[in-house]
Amino acid sequence: QVQLVESGGGSEQPGGSTRLSCVVSGNVATVNMMGWYRRLPEKQRELVARITSYQKTTYGSFVEGRFTITRDNDKNMIHLQMDRLKPEDSAVYYCYAHVYEAGTLNERDLWGQGTQVTVSS
Repeated sequence: QVQLVESGGGSEQPGGSTRLSCVVSGNVATVNMMGWYRRLPEKQRELVARITSYQKTTYGSFVEGRFTITRDNDKNMIHLQMDRLKPEDSAVYYCYAHVYEAGTLNERDLWGQGTQVTVSS
């Protein structure tokens, strides 16, 4: 079964840092786009950062240079380094990946279960 396994998150103080990681688990032929989205309380899910297999990155406008997404294609893994955290960054963060399954080549959009990041003093 192909799925996303997330790690990281938790509670941080304003101005602090944290790192989220996500890996594709299971047998896949190709992993295209990977990224992180977040859902703030009572709001829709929004893009945090995404990265292609060619290392092209896109960030949400609120990031303002504070976060960095990186990718290891050999491991089908991404990391999101989050620095200069603000209280308004508190949200559930979801990993996303667009994959083609091995064998069937079925195209799938995968979502992780979500990891909570809380920024408060």
